[in-house]
Amino acid sequence: MTDTSAVSRFHEPLSRENALLLLVDHQIGLLTGVRDIDVAELKHNVVGLAKAARTLEVPIVATTTSAESMWGPLLPELAEVLPPELEIIDRSTVNAWHEPRVREAVEATRRQKIIIAGVSTEVCVAFPAIAATAAGYTVFAPVDASGTFSETKRAAGLLRMHQAGVILTDYATAAVEMLEDNASPQAPDLYAAIDMPFAVLVGQLATVYAKRS
Repeated sequence: MTDTSAVSRFHEPLSRENALLLLVDHQIGLLTGVRDIDVAELKHNVVGLAKAARTLEVPIVATTTSAESMWGPLLPELAEVLPPELEIIDRSTVNAWHEPRVREAVEATRRQKIIIAGVSTEVCVAFPAIAATAAGYTVFAPVDASGTFSETKRAAGLLRMHQAGVILTDYATAAVEMLEDNASPQAPDLYAAIDMPFAVLVGQLATVYAKRS
């Protein structure tokens, strides 16, 4: 007998109505050790994801670990694009899901799909992603808006999440999945937010075709 609930969980798409974004520990000190993705690319991607969430009015929860004593403050480029009224939850727990304030912030959104990105992938993303999945949420992990300290750690973290039922994706795909329709009034701002490297070429092609018609 097929478990239809499990099937639907993987096939029900993200939307601006059902999703929230949880950003875990994109801190200056941690980013200095990232080796599995170019740090500039990681910054670009997580900032784009946050801007996309704001464009679509998707709730954001953000957290740091021991910002005053160990890993430093949130990445300035990311802090700049977050809602000005958003409280960055600073905690001591290794697993962000073990911090009651994080769970309360997630629960307050009344959303059941969580997009989790963070540094590092195998700890700051994987631990809360697995815990939230066990708690009944559907979790998406955009792998290119997260980073870690070696390829081995990346592989181990992705495998562990996959085994636990976390859905792996990338920052731009998560954003356009929530957009749903390119006819949406938010589409131009959404694509500007995620700033895909090839998007300029697409725009140039559209201009050429518009001139021919």
